[in-house]
Amino acid sequence: MGERALISDLMHDVDRQFYAEHLEDWLPARVFDSHVHVWLKEFRIADPQQTRGAKWPARVAVENPIEDLLETYRLIFPRQQVTPLIFGWPERCVDLDKTNQYAQEAAQAHKLPSLIVNPPEWSAQELERRVLACGFLGLKPYLNFAPSHIPAGEITVWDFMPHAQLEVANQHGWIVLLHIARNDRLRDPLNLQHILEIERRYPRVRLIVAHIGRAYCESDVGNAFEVLGQTQRMVFDFSANTNAEVIAQALRAVGPRRVLFGSDLPIVRMRMRRICERGVYVNLVPPGLYGDVSDDPHMREVSPAAGERLTFFLYEVLWAFRRAAEALGLSAADVEDVLYNNAARWLKA
Repeated sequence: MGERALISDLMHDVDRQFYAEHLEDWLPARVFDSHVHVWLKEFRIADPQQTRGAKWPARVAVENPIEDLLETYRLIFPRQQVTPLIFGWPERCVDLDKTNQYAQEAAQAHKLPSLIVNPPEWSAQELERRVLACGFLGLKPYLNFAPSHIPAGEITVWDFMPHAQLEVANQHGWIVLLHIARNDRLRDPLNLQHILEIERRYPRVRLIVAHIGRAYCESDVGNAFEVLGQTQRMVFDFSANTNAEVIAQALRAVGPRRVLFGSDLPIVRMRMRRICERGVYVNLVPPGLYGDVSDDPHMREVSPAAGERLTFFLYEVLWAFRRAAEALGLSAADVEDVLYNNAARWLKA
């Protein structure tokens, strides 16, 4: 069965029921998805370098053509008009020139905003030339582009988002969509120091902290929002984050005008429900759907009966935001800000 057939068969009864019960009448008519990957499997190259970061996303999708993305939105959000901010797949196993060119061409063809995936070895001049020539709105750096000799747990922001690139981003007022590294995630003091430094030194950079700083469990937060609550400009997307309490903490700290919806498609087409155990997130998935997951600490199969009740990761993300919004008493206007208006404003700032 090809990928196109998989997309056409995407919706099951459990998904239609979940959408109808939890999302259909709550979502605004327009949704802005600020975190979306598009690429083709033919861009993959042989690369001996270590891939740092979670391994399980590769089990969900080997590519995400723009046509599949748009069809996914049509199926999953039958009553919403969705605008994505797109960019390529940020791994060294993918031809960077091809994935960036594909994102650029898809953005132009469908009149969508896009970011360039930028490795740290590009000079400021090279980065500037590429972004301006292709009409990108900013940068999607990623930890796996840090020098290969640095252990995953020791990567700093500057190892994959160097100051020279931030300086040119600041000059142009570009977006920087930042996925932080390190084992302690958002609560890591060095991560917090560097995030704060970006806001202080580069005031025109439109910084988006992805995944709420990878704080997928409450223990990933620490005192981060006591620190980040003092910031003025940076925003946080809750892509691939199903923790309602973490989302609520972000909303309390910075308010509903500095939080964005992002999906992390195609990864969130996954069927799953997430739990936290001893500070580690675990994706509960249907048996056999994603191959042998026994060696992955972030994956666990459930029974066949339980697996049939699992819906999309994407729906779980939005449902977590709904629970957070209701717990905080957010208004319909606040919800529309998070799900559409904030990103629309941020991209035009």
